[in-house]
Amino acid sequence: MYYYKSVVTPVGELKLVASDHGLAAILWQNDDPKRVRLAPLERNDHHPMLCEAQTQLLEYFAGTRQRFTLALDFTGTEFQKKVWQALVAIPFGETRSYRQIAEQIGHPAAMRAVGAANGKNPISIIAPCHRVIGANGKLTGFAGGLDVKAFLLQLETPASA
Repeated sequence: MYYYKSVVTPVGELKLVASDHGLAAILWQNDDPKRVRLAPLERNDHHPMLCEAQTQLLEYFAGTRQRFTLALDFTGTEFQKKVWQALVAIPFGETRSYRQIAEQIGHPAAMRAVGAANGKNPISIIAPCHRVIGANGKLTGFAGGLDVKAFLLQLETPASA
């Protein structure tokens, strides 16, 4: 069973989804329903994991949190989970290329597969797929939209930069 609540953020309304094991998804307002499939869903505005996720996300948007401390409950293939764990390891304010992620997880030739797994990342922002960019430094696909990706990267840029 999965529980959800909605939260209004600077990047739009997000649907937070949790199991009893941890945060399972952060879904965008206009998310493709086929991108992340978790069911059944039951609304629960008071689920402790969802309330803590909301608090930490709002602190992140306020500029007072750089690291999330939530239990994460990824649902996907073993390869996808490796990619998503690599995302979690990208430090605040830094970026990585698809090639760097592929090398980090021990599959140096799997850049396209890393890109596909990145696109299916169920826990956007907290598993920061917005920190993955093209080898040429350009912003590439993002479920929340490239404008939101740019916003998140700017939010993480030090004021002196």
